[in-house]
Amino acid sequence: MNAPEMDHLKSARIPPQPISKEDILKIYADGASRKNPGPSAYAFIFVKGEEIIHSESKFLGNATNNIAEYKAAIEALEKAVEYTRWEVEVYSDSELLVNQMNGAWRIKKKHLKELYDQIKQPKERFKQVTFYHLPRENKFIKEADRLCSECLDKNLRQV
Repeated sequence: MNAPEMDHLKSARIPPQPISKEDILKIYADGASRKNPGPSAYAFIFVKGEEIIHSESKFLGNATNNIAEYKAAIEALEKAVEYTRWEVEVYSDSELLVNQMNGAWRIKKKHLKELYDQIKQPKERFKQVTFYHLPRENKFIKEADRLCSECLDKNLRQV
């Protein structure tokens, strides 16, 4: 991958620290869009105890905020396989994502149903995956949001 292709992806390059059967991998995911739709990015962090063990963000190009939120969850679960196959908790400030994933809200839009279906495959690789809503004031959600903003700022400066 050449340097320009790397610009859209930022990842903390720390070797995976496996999560034991007794531990829970906590994922804090966020998506952001400047305008809606508009330039978008997602970010996620993995937390073990109170320590961030992995962080990643990616520029998506033009998308809605809801698409960015779903992409954050999809990509986080894909990456989480490197850390555990046991219990995973996904935290998001997106009520739409959390309520749709938990079956509390219907999915009315076809493109969101397709993203919902994309989560099923990586989700099946774990013993248990649970989605929780958190306010954006949570310190780890704030960090994921900061990573999204940083990614957007960097990519929008290059345009």
